[in-house]
Amino acid sequence: MDTGTNESLMSAGQFVQVIEERQGLKITCLEELGYRNGWLSKEKLIEIANILDNSPYGKYLNLVAG
Repeated sequence: MDTGTNESLMSAGQFVQVIEERQGLKITCLEELGYRNGWLSKEKLIEIANILDNSPYGKYLNLVAG
C-alpha cells in the first residue's frame, strides 16, 4: 500500500487492524517469524512473551508458543 499521504497512512493502519482482528494473527510479528523459521527457540519466545505479558502482543506470543 502507498502510505505517502496522511489519508493513505490512516487507510493502511485500518487495513492492518481489520486483518489482525478478523484473522487473529499479527502482521509482521518478528518474534513469530523467528520462531517459525527456527531462528528463535521456544524457550526464548516464551521469555520474550513473559516480559511483555501484560500487553496484547505478549499474550499473542504466548499463544504462538503454545
